[in-house]
Amino acid sequence: MEDYTVFFYYISAFLASAVISGWLILISSTNAYPNIIRTKKEKYFRNPITGENVVFPTLNENPTLDLSVIVPAYNEEERLCPMLDECIEFLEGRFKSTGFKYEIIIVNDGSKDKTVQVAEKYCKKLGVDKFRILDLEYNRGKGGAVRLGIQCGRGSLLLFVDADGATKFADFDKVEKKLFELISTTNSKDSADKLAMSIGSRSHLQDEAIAERSLFRTILMYGFHFLVWLFAVRTIKDTQCGFKLFTRKTAKLCFESLHVERWAFDVELLYIAEKLKIPIAEVAVNWTEIDGSKITPFWSWVQMGVDLGLIWLRYTTTAWKIKAKEDLK
Repeated sequence: MEDYTVFFYYISAFLASAVISGWLILISSTNAYPNIIRTKKEKYFRNPITGENVVFPTLNENPTLDLSVIVPAYNEEERLCPMLDECIEFLEGRFKSTGFKYEIIIVNDGSKDKTVQVAEKYCKKLGVDKFRILDLEYNRGKGGAVRLGIQCGRGSLLLFVDADGATKFADFDKVEKKLFELISTTNSKDSADKLAMSIGSRSHLQDEAIAERSLFRTILMYGFHFLVWLFAVRTIKDTQCGFKLFTRKTAKLCFESLHVERWAFDVELLYIAEKLKIPIAEVAVNWTEIDGSKITPFWSWVQMGVDLGLIWLRYTTTAWKIKAKEDLK
């Protein structure tokens, strides 16, 4: 009996030492806060009419517009035009009827096709006060592209949308209304310094999606949702819809602590918001699957699953920290 006691004692001591050593290695080898890299060229946007390079503003400056729309784009030559046509028609209608001031920022994430040339046509048509292109020198991943675009925005509100146009832009009215309800206002100008987020959701379409998907993809979908709930976000049904609206203060606090730059960045973003107790509204939106997705059903979801585990592990062990927590005290 004593031999078993000694054995379990040594095993326990070994496991405890391994856990502590692993934690120390993780802490010492991981940056607590993200190292956001931005090249000198990426601090400027080009005016295609004059050829002049102009410095982008930053989130630390006061807002000068009602809304900034951030569109991350990687090889979106084919899908970008329909999305922009719908987006601009909606925003121009608002501008003409109410004076609603907006800008669209296309973040070219190292595309190898003619994404930039397509975007420049719209920039020439609308002018750089309404349309700008952030041309990244190398691919960052969707999360990295969104963050750099958000940091260039001039709006009291900032919205990031997918370049495929899967979510109908007219649903912005519903998403904006829910955000205003969270902060008890009806004016975007009064929202910049408030904390709130309103996000589009496809959870109401889940039954329809299951009916159209194969058994394998349905299993992957449920598996991913379970991992999101287990490791990170428990109050949101659909974390991945590319239609998220932030107040300026919310965007600054959340994105400055964001580490993940790949597909799972949405989950970390919402995890940070939950930890900061930022009010979040989830709003049902119209959504249509568009051909040309960059996600590979199996390997992209495996990658996201790994990222989810790492998000939980690194925040739980304090290897990653939320910088904004200190700002809210």
